[in-house]
Amino acid sequence: MEAIKDPDDILGCVSHLVREERAALAALARAEGVTPEDAVDCVQEGLCTLLTLAQRGALPEDTGAWGGVLAGIVRNAARNRRRRHFRARPHEDLDAHPQAAADAPATDEAIARAEEHVRLRACVEELCEIQKAVVTLRMLEEQPGEDVARALGISAGHVAVLLHRAKAALRACMTTTA
Repeated sequence: MEAIKDPDDILGCVSHLVREERAALAALARAEGVTPEDAVDCVQEGLCTLLTLAQRGALPEDTGAWGGVLAGIVRNAARNRRRRHFRARPHEDLDAHPQAAADAPATDEAIARAEEHVRLRACVEELCEIQKAVVTLRMLEEQPGEDVARALGISAGHVAVLLHRAKAALRACMTTTA
């Protein structure tokens, strides 16, 4: 078996193969589950690999068999590209977890929660500095009253009074802005 030695012969055979098979090769790559852009890249990668193999003399002497070799290269390139895609960005099938989809809050509910959160943040900003500090430490960071009192330099009883007044002010603010 003697390989084609002349580069012009190699390029001529490959260019003929490309003209005849490019649509079928792209369709083959698409059938493996890649995007149209990736299918074109897979065909290009296959052609580069085919040229490299031809220059090394690693292809069959019968140039008619090159189409099958190229199809195998393109198919493997598409499969590898698809696998890398799924490894890089794993996708979970929502139909595989119907209970999880049912437990997820509805879009309207999520939007309502977000709006309420924004309103609450605005109401907290209206509190005086000491009440803001007490609400942040006690309610958001969930620190004990004694630790809050020690951090702010006030008594634990005063922390409780400030928290009670801050909650009343937040309730009033949330009902008026709703």
